[in-house]
Amino acid sequence: MPDRDRPLNARGRQAAPVMAEHMVSQDLVPQRVLVSTAARTRETWKLMLPSFALKPQTVFEGRLYESSPHTILSVIKEMPASVKSVLVVGHNPGLQTLALALIASGDARAREQLAEKFPTAALAVIDFAAGPWSGLRPGTGALDRFITPLAVSGDGD
Repeated sequence: MPDRDRPLNARGRQAAPVMAEHMVSQDLVPQRVLVSTAARTRETWKLMLPSFALKPQTVFEGRLYESSPHTILSVIKEMPASVKSVLVVGHNPGLQTLALALIASGDARAREQLAEKFPTAALAVIDFAAGPWSGLRPGTGALDRFITPLAVSGDGD
């Protein structure tokens, strides 16, 4: 089976709704969601979506499939200024590498955890100073939090 068509594994199917519920409980509901067109990322978002009472605008983006950090950043930079928060449902190592490149500050322990491993369905919340998405640059973000499914479920990390 081609990698793009590979379904989400059992761990991902369990983690996606748990992470979505946690996002809702922490008021981390994105305004727009960029989802890779791979089967497993579409399935991840399908499992997360029911948790959000206010449904974020969803954009399925083929350029996010196994893309480089540069490509992911390019897609994010295309967001209109009216969009205040974006969630990217994509793939590693690109997402982890981009998150590490974007952050210049934030909780030291969370930054260490993010650098060590970015597991399936993990969430890096990165804050940026106000400005258009087109101005987004490496080293301009602050890691607000890094959340893993294991930490949310209470099984440790």
